Amino acid sequence: MQDKEFTTDTLAVEGMEKAMANHKENIHFDTQTSSFEERLLVRKQDLRILPLSAGIYLLCYLDRSNIGNAKTLNNDTGNDLLQETNMTDYQYMQVDLLVVSPRNNITMLTKHSIALMVFLIAYAIFEVPSNYLLKRLRPSRWISFLMLSWGAITMGLGGTHSFGQVAGIRFLLGAIEAGLFPGLVYYLTFWYTASERSLRVALILASATLAGAFGGAIAYGVGHMNGASGLSAWRWLFIIEGAPSCASAFLVWFILPDYPETCNFLTSEEKALAAQRLSVEETDSERKSMTWSDAKSVLTEWRLYAHYLIYFGISTPFSSLSLFTPTIVAGLGYENLEAQLMTVPPYAVAYVVTVAVSWSADHFNARSIHSAVFAFIGAMGFLASAVLPADAYLHRYGCLIVAASGAFSCIPPLLGWLSSNIHSSAEIGLAIALNISFGAPGQIVGVWIYKSDQVKRGYPTGHWTNAALLLLVSVTCVLMRLYYGRLNKKAPHGQIKYAY
Repeated sequence: MQDKEFTTDTLAVEGMEKAMANHKENIHFDTQTSSFEERLLVRKQDLRILPLSAGIYLLCYLDRSNIGNAKTLNNDTGNDLLQETNMTDYQYMQVDLLVVSPRNNITMLTKHSIALMVFLIAYAIFEVPSNYLLKRLRPSRWISFLMLSWGAITMGLGGTHSFGQVAGIRFLLGAIEAGLFPGLVYYLTFWYTASERSLRVALILASATLAGAFGGAIAYGVGHMNGASGLSAWRWLFIIEGAPSCASAFLVWFILPDYPETCNFLTSEEKALAAQRLSVEETDSERKSMTWSDAKSVLTEWRLYAHYLIYFGISTPFSSLSLFTPTIVAGLGYENLEAQLMTVPPYAVAYVVTVAVSWSADHFNARSIHSAVFAFIGAMGFLASAVLPADAYLHRYGCLIVAASGAFSCIPPLLGWLSSNIHSSAEIGLAIALNISFGAPGQIVGVWIYKSDQVKRGYPTGHWTNAALLLLVSVTCVLMRLYYGRLNKKAPHGQIKYAY
């Protein structure tokens, strides 16, 4: 009797164990299935959102930075932007601007710098309200409006004849373009989790490096149109590069999806999965617009100001490279249209490095360290450029490539790191806009540090300034990584509260 009871109990226990094992297997299978479905969903979103977003930002950056190409385009024939828009004060009779009297040359560069600076002032002012309107009016509608506006304004630059006209139109361009990059970063929070954003931001931001490469190549080609239909090449440059933005605006209006819940390219099951993924982080699109409580929470969160300081530091090299790469390259012994063409390799290499670094930062969930390391690498590139002899052209060109790769590649992980440490959709929108607005003063600094009277010395002020600020970025990233680590150790039950 005991043997029989023992056998029955044993069988019962074995049956329970098998049932539990089967249940675990089913759970494991469901998890795998869910993970597989999630990967398919993310891939489907990527194919629809990322190429379009990257293309939009490429056009934006092309229209923003082409003034740097226009500044030196065909200056050997007296048909560059600076000479033709300063008709009342100065007449340039010689091929090389550097041969003109230093006083005149510096004055011209100062006026050029002011035209760049008014763009950045407008850029800083209008970022926060633009992000608010993006959520209020739907992303596709607002971004389409921005594209049509900046495209038309860029084309309008081709018709300017004075410094005042250039400065006024650049201010309008800054006000319109201010909303795009923070808007796209905010827009990604409607579709992707925090661990997925850095790479996506990188693919969008890296299109700026492609724009830099394309901008040099386009300027090289357009330079041969000088005088066509009675227009100088720099005028054609603005017209040709502004027109695609206008045309693409109508396309974006119809095909850019606003939110996962309202798009038509996802099935009902995929929409439910997308909402489930984002509900954990409270970045769903159905959340109410920003309230005063949300704004107060962001404005009084003092740790965020360390992120803003970091972005200020990275904005100066980003701005100066964007606007003065043709000038820097011209100072390396390349002349006229050849200088435009030689701006392509630094941007092309920076594109590859930026995407690779951002993928690695997301993969290893270590955004702060990646930004710190590559900010340091960029600093070394600028530092080497500053200490090398001015006539070491080949070596300094290599340093420019290293500096550009380091400076550009650390930005996407920084933005991903910031958004990972804010867990409300409305707060993320404000924090991202504020972050990039704090970068505007850094971009203004970038306008002034490459001085024309230092060309024979290799632009030491610009290189030293960029090196110092990138070192500041690197050190602050490390300190914030340590600070967040300490906060996580104090969190209850080992809860990870802050991302690294």
